[in-house]
Amino acid sequence: MNGWQPRLVALDIDGTLLAWIDGEGQTYEEIRPAVYAAVHRAAAAGAHVVLSSGRSPHGMTRVADLLNMHDGDEERSWIVAANGAVVLRYPPVDVIHEETFDAAPAVAAVLEHHPNALVAVEERGRGYRVNRHFPDGELTGEMIITDVDDIVAHPVSRVIIRDPEATSDDFVDLAAKLGLHSIGYVVGWTAWLDLTPKGVHKASGLQRVADELGIEPADVLAIGDGRNDIEMLEWAGRGVAMGQAIEEVRAAADHVTGTVYEDGVAQELSRWFP
Repeated sequence: MNGWQPRLVALDIDGTLLAWIDGEGQTYEEIRPAVYAAVHRAAAAGAHVVLSSGRSPHGMTRVADLLNMHDGDEERSWIVAANGAVVLRYPPVDVIHEETFDAAPAVAAVLEHHPNALVAVEERGRGYRVNRHFPDGELTGEMIITDVDDIVAHPVSRVIIRDPEATSDDFVDLAAKLGLHSIGYVVGWTAWLDLTPKGVHKASGLQRVADELGIEPADVLAIGDGRNDIEMLEWAGRGVAMGQAIEEVRAAADHVTGTVYEDGVAQELSRWFP
C-alpha cells in the first residue's frame, strides 16, 4: 500500500474509540487524547471520518460531540448507526436512509429459548422501549417499559435481545440453531443479540456513504473489534482489528493494531496521518 492514504476512515465506537470500564462491561464516555489527536489529523488531511456502530443514532451523536469535529465551518459528519440500518448526517440529526423489518417472529423464537431475556427497540430522541430495565450503562437515554408485542408491533430497524443469565456462546449457538435466515443478526461480547434487516450490516451502510462521497471501498480504512465489524473489515480496502478482538474478527482483517487500552486507533491512523 505504498503511497496509499485513506479517503474515508470508518471507526467502530465501543472497544475501538472508547474503552471499557474494567469488569463492568460498560464504556467510558471519553476519547483518549492520543486517539482524539489522531482522528483530528486524519480529518485535517481531508479524510472523511465516519462513526460506524451498532448503537442507536442517539447513542452515537454524543460520541460525535466528544470528537468535537464541528466548530461551525466543517461539513456535517456522516454516521452509520444500528449496524448499518440507519445512515444519517450530523449535526443536527438528519436520517438519510433507514432499513426496517418485521422482527416479531424472530423475537418470539428467541424468547422461546430465553423467556427471561430483555428486549429493546430504539425510541428515537428519547431512548428505548424495553420489556424490562437493562443493566445500568448498557443503553443510552430513557427506558420506556412496554409489552414485547407492542415493541415489535411495527417494522423496526434493529431489535436488541439481552440475557444477563446467558453467555455470548449461548447466543451464537442459538442463532445457528434457529437458522435466522430471513433477517440479519450479530452476537456481541456478552449475551447480546442484535436483530437487523437481512443483508444489512455496517458495510452496507458505509457503501451508501461512500457512494454519496464518490469514494471506492479500496480507499477506505475501517477499524473495529466486534463480530458486527466483520463485514466492514472485509469490505474496506484496509480492515484493521483491534488487539483485543476475538480470532474470528482478527481473521477478517488485513492487520491487527494495538488494543483499545494501547490506543490502537491512534497507532493505525499514525501510519497514514503522521
